Amino acid sequence: MQRRVFLKSGALALVTMGLSPSFLQRTVMGMTLPKAARGKTLICLFQRGAADALNVVVPFGEQAYYAARPQLAVPTPARTAGALGAIDLDGFFGLHPSLAPFKPLYDRGMLVPVHAVGSPSASRSHFDAQDYMETATPDNKGTRDGWLNRLLAVQGTCEAGCAPASSHEGHRPSPFRAVSMTQQTPRMLDGKAPVVAMNSLEEFSIRGGGGDAAARLEALYRTGKADLVHGSASEMFDAVKLLRAANPLQYRPANGAQYPRSQFGQRLQQIAQLIKSDVGLEVAFADVGGWDTHVNQGGAQGQLANRLGDFAQSVAALVHDLGDRMDDVVILTMSEFGRTVRQNGTGGTDHGHAGAMFVLGGNLATSRRVLGTWPGLEREQLFEGRDLALTTDFRAVFSEVAARHLGGSALDRVFPGYGAREGEWLGLLRA
Repeated sequence: MQRRVFLKSGALALVTMGLSPSFLQRTVMGMTLPKAARGKTLICLFQRGAADALNVVVPFGEQAYYAARPQLAVPTPARTAGALGAIDLDGFFGLHPSLAPFKPLYDRGMLVPVHAVGSPSASRSHFDAQDYMETATPDNKGTRDGWLNRLLAVQGTCEAGCAPASSHEGHRPSPFRAVSMTQQTPRMLDGKAPVVAMNSLEEFSIRGGGGDAAARLEALYRTGKADLVHGSASEMFDAVKLLRAANPLQYRPANGAQYPRSQFGQRLQQIAQLIKSDVGLEVAFADVGGWDTHVNQGGAQGQLANRLGDFAQSVAALVHDLGDRMDDVVILTMSEFGRTVRQNGTGGTDHGHAGAMFVLGGNLATSRRVLGTWPGLEREQLFEGRDLALTTDFRAVFSEVAARHLGGSALDRVFPGYGAREGEWLGLLRA
């Protein structure tokens, strides 16, 4: 049976899933599920395609930046009304003007940029670099699972004396402990711990029942597809039951939050729905493409500016919507690498090395600062004479967030070959 034909026919409106036929002998849908405890949530947002860090967090105090990008550089902070200049942060760095929704969050101490951060791998392959960042094992192609899944697996087994944030005493963790708003499970969440991946909440719902639905579901199981639910049939049905009880489809954003109608904006709205429905969400993931700007990138306006506008509006809406729940939430943005310092001959930039991240939350330990050691952009300061040099390993950011926000332990297992190098942490979060 063709999976897409089945989905359109309507018995079960799911994207893809992996189930055990044992569900046919169970009555999971009649179970009474406890409401999950309110705990900490980490939201990881992947900008796929290598976002241009130098035009995202603009080093307007660096003359070499303007010399290398005569057409693409974002102008210095505007001195006159209406000018499209960088938004001054600290007298040296500024935000791209399309990231204006981020400035109030920065001023409130809820957003910290991290510059010259990324993978120590020298790879400029999108596929390899994304894989290394999602597995957190640079230059090791043999890693099977993602770092977020390893974190969940370690915490889930409580081998280090942990207590999963999304579970009540005496109950197993919520089936919505880890959710990816993607069609398939991303590498970052791939592994032994159960994960739910879905395009939207609307598709994650039962539209029919009875023997016909069961027969179709069993036939789908036999196709061997396993993308929507990484786990057993009972966990999938538990998730549907819990989601129905929360009734997130009747959701209205709070605090005047207005999400863009883009797919990315709508997926962030649905992450907010899950958090505020108290279904036990501990880790959420979403990604957005379109950052590979080899041609006609633009400076203060253009292709990159449009992409950044949707990104900033979506993330800012999520923060406003969650309100005081941001005290328990960290949002972490990332891209596989940065782009060349010099613009190319087609009005764009090519694959580079170090990039930039944003960390957002209500429990940040530092504010009104751009973190990371700035290496400079003079030719002798560049990586291989062409790229922004790396001064912060992305695993320093990931491991600090894992430990200080989610209470992660056994970091040597979560980040093999790196472990818990607390001396490299940036002091992002309060202990």
